[in-house]
Amino acid sequence: MTEITLTTDNFEQEVLNADKPVLVDFWASWCGPCKMLAPTVAQIAEEHPEIKVGKVNVDEEGLLAAQFGIASIPTVILFKDGKPTGSSIGFVPKENLEALIK
Repeated sequence: MTEITLTTDNFEQEVLNADKPVLVDFWASWCGPCKMLAPTVAQIAEEHPEIKVGKVNVDEEGLLAAQFGIASIPTVILFKDGKPTGSSIGFVPKENLEALIK
């Protein structure tokens, strides 16, 4: 499955009301560690059809970033039943993100 671009307009529908867990990557185009993590997030989106994967550009969606207390990027949050259940901050190996979704 491909990654979904998340905005304030579609966040509720795509994440909070989703019928399966959603892994959300909060990132920015100028962020080096975000660029390093992006291929890993894309791989997870392809390899794990049991979850949805979305991306929030914090520069374009500052309200969403503030709503979830994003202070450092990249921050990846797993949502289940519309609630955050786990998170990872900074560049981490793929295994760390896979452990988050298990």
